[in-house]
Amino acid sequence: MTEKLMRVQAKLTARDFTLLGWLADHGVLTSFQIAQALFPSVNFAQRRLRTLLQEDLVDRFRPQRQDGGSYPYHYVLGQLGADVISAQRGDDPPRRDQARKRRWYLTNRANLPHLLGINDFFTQLAGYARTHPDAALERWWPARRCQERGAFAEPGVTEVHQLVYAPRIRPDGHGIWVEADRDLPFFLEYDTGTEPLSMLVDKLSGYAEMAGVTGHRWPVLFSSTRRCASDISTSS
Repeated sequence: MTEKLMRVQAKLTARDFTLLGWLADHGVLTSFQIAQALFPSVNFAQRRLRTLLQEDLVDRFRPQRQDGGSYPYHYVLGQLGADVISAQRGDDPPRRDQARKRRWYLTNRANLPHLLGINDFFTQLAGYARTHPDAALERWWPARRCQERGAFAEPGVTEVHQLVYAPRIRPDGHGIWVEADRDLPFFLEYDTGTEPLSMLVDKLSGYAEMAGVTGHRWPVLFSSTRRCASDISTSS
């Protein structure tokens, strides 16, 4: 396995490593999301994805539409891809069935559209940055990363309360957007309209607490796919 891992790593590009890292962190991306974020065209992306698929670096599935037809291919991390990312990050080697189990989980995930909506928000930013040299998506974290102890402590910080603080927030994502030499850290709350607005508002207390501990007063972006003005005025 070590020899195979070294052989395939030598053939990977920086873009391949970015894609595999995203799949490790964010679960699943469609072929169109991958193309928009990383490639100059859908055809170019599809050719490279077929190569990665043949090497077991990625796997894919294609959900069926209820009204007939199918969605585009959805890509997940393959077993060798999991090995590559674990080696790159210095993590323990993954279990031999890890990729298979994760693929099953994502295929059967009830809120898969929610996850894809979150990932679409970030891949659109990455796609914009790809064609605008003065812009960049410097950071894209999933919810679980945001809840780690000391996740938002700045490098070199020695204050114990920041290093041991485990944020209560659970955003759908956290990013740092850079444009024209200005950094904008932000949190994303991706709203599909299934929660009462009062529940969304209640989430703000966790962000306020984090700001008090870490000093990071960053905007929280609410991206809604189902709300309308009447929903908000009725709730107010």
